[in-house]
Amino acid sequence: MAFKSDIEIARAASKRPIQEIGAKLGISSDDLLPYGHDKAKISQSFINSVQGNKNGKLILVTAINPTPAGEGKTTTTVGLGDGLNRIGKNAAVCIREASLGPNFGMKGGAAGGGYAQVVPMEEMNLHFTGDFHAITSAHNLLSAMIDNHIYWGNELDIDVRRVVWRRVLDMNDRALRQITASLGGVANGFPREAGFDITVASEVMAILCLAKDLSDLEKRLGDMIVAYTRDRKPVYCRDIKADGAMTVLLKDAMQPNLVQTLENNPAFVHGGPFANIAHGCNSVIATTTALKLADYVVTEAGFGADLGAEKFMNIKCRKAGLAPSCVVVVATVRAMKMNGGVAKADLGKENVDAVKNGCANLGRHIENVKSFGVPVVVAINHFVSDTDAEVQAVKDYVAGQGSEAVLCKHWAKGSEGTADLATKVVETIEKGEGKFAPIYPDEMSLADKINTIATKIYRADAAVMDGKILSQLKDWEAQGYGNLPVCMAKTQYSFTTDPERRGAPTGFTIPVREVRLSAGAGFVVAICGEIMTMPGLPRVPSAENIKLNADGDIEGLF
Repeated sequence: MAFKSDIEIARAASKRPIQEIGAKLGISSDDLLPYGHDKAKISQSFINSVQGNKNGKLILVTAINPTPAGEGKTTTTVGLGDGLNRIGKNAAVCIREASLGPNFGMKGGAAGGGYAQVVPMEEMNLHFTGDFHAITSAHNLLSAMIDNHIYWGNELDIDVRRVVWRRVLDMNDRALRQITASLGGVANGFPREAGFDITVASEVMAILCLAKDLSDLEKRLGDMIVAYTRDRKPVYCRDIKADGAMTVLLKDAMQPNLVQTLENNPAFVHGGPFANIAHGCNSVIATTTALKLADYVVTEAGFGADLGAEKFMNIKCRKAGLAPSCVVVVATVRAMKMNGGVAKADLGKENVDAVKNGCANLGRHIENVKSFGVPVVVAINHFVSDTDAEVQAVKDYVAGQGSEAVLCKHWAKGSEGTADLATKVVETIEKGEGKFAPIYPDEMSLADKINTIATKIYRADAAVMDGKILSQLKDWEAQGYGNLPVCMAKTQYSFTTDPERRGAPTGFTIPVREVRLSAGAGFVVAICGEIMTMPGLPRVPSAENIKLNADGDIEGLF
């Protein structure tokens, strides 16, 4: 049987005017700022007006460690949102925006798939409403103003060897990871080493996703540390006097975007930090606004639960005062077989033993999520090659973990395929058994927080930090940053820092290569193993197959 591609399904969608989608949540047309007919931003004045509303229930969708077999976390998030609406609940979806880097690289976009998508898919995976461009521009304005300050006399006595603010670009470009800037003589400034991160790793992105409003945004931008003086004192963004202009550039980007699913249900798509190098959650302002308007809000956290869900719990929920009522962990039979040692080429053949062996990865994620005090439901994202025996093996394993697994066919059937999952999630929430709490307290030392995540979530023997890193963490504690949470930058493919070690490995350590203070965002980043904050393109990037056809339609995006 030939299946339609995601882009073919999205292009055939019967979309409703965005004003009708807003009306489902009580948003009047006057409070929507349209970008065309099918997407709009929600005004800050409207967001302010609903703050007295009661909060709905928050549902987090996370997953096992990603494999080349595919897991479908965003697809399940969208499918569950549609499923909740199908069974008569008032539900909204909250997901992240897509980065151009992986769209033209290897990973692809972030709008779901099959008949569980958010539309307009093409615009969402390209320029959308320009939020990422605004973040890139604001970030690089600060970069230019730092170098300009140094050029015109360096009144703040910045040590050019200790400028820690890197530039950003929303593209995978390994050639820019480390550069030499300001070459070409006196007129171009003072030569120094510099580099680029991808925009989704920018502290400005993290701040936009954690700020409550524009005034909070401006304060956080001002708090960012951009350099150090010759006597090692921090230089802040506000010292460069860039925070005001950056806020102006981000004024519209700060407002959440409203779009719709294929079934015309509301979806908030806003912000997009990666979970392997940043905190991996959509914006606080989008999530909290949705909670004021819908009875159930389904959101996702990037990559596996060891990264996205951990950061959702320990960073986003801690900072925003949120608490999930239920967590859905997405798994596939194919991924269980791959974790059980089956090669990708052989995943179509039934192998119940491999499924059982691979379930150890799923089991560890279930245990980890439960350690935060929240109930877990497992969603088995169905593939046509799955056999009844393989599906039953996953269900039996999950039952042995004290949870329930529900088979979901939303990719092929939309909300019809997630009605059972939606019903189970609502039942789980109504039991009210969850009592959410982060896994470490604010007052724990930074090194101990890193070790806690390494040992309790990854199940490593320890996090390995040399004397220089430990000294840096102590210095930040002395400066008053010791109460911040930590954001682990690590490969998404394994609990270890080796992307090839699948399953539930033991007997390893987590090497911490570097630590960075994101004082504005409010966390410390621990860069582990070989993870890069500026990805590179694969040997055959997706960009080679993306083009316009004779009718002017996009081909190859999905």
